[in-house]
Amino acid sequence: MSSATVPLYRAAHGRTGDKGDRSNISVIAWHPDLFPLLLEQITPDAVASQFRYRAPSRVQRFVLPRLHAMNFVLDAVLDGGVNDALNLDTHGKSLSFLLLDMPIEVPDALQHLLVGPPES
Repeated sequence: MSSATVPLYRAAHGRTGDKGDRSNISVIAWHPDLFPLLLEQITPDAVASQFRYRAPSRVQRFVLPRLHAMNFVLDAVLDGGVNDALNLDTHGKSLSFLLLDMPIEVPDALQHLLVGPPES
């Protein structure tokens, strides 16, 4: 079966929140038929690897099948949290963009469900 490597944002969108030194990042499939693919590839280990430079102490995944979504909780990724962090994004709002840039493999049969322009 043939497939293409695309950034996750072609298959899903996300939202980010924070509490202290913890970031919550949701991943929501653009189409329900893409959700099983996301479950298979966007694992806690894959997310931890994507954020390795921020060295999360733990990554948890909570699956919301009726919403075709997942919520990831990343501990210790906000440099101490809003009141302690010296980085420009103390709330971690931009972290969803880092996750959505993660490459995924999409079989040819599902590529018509992707959004945005094809990669050139």
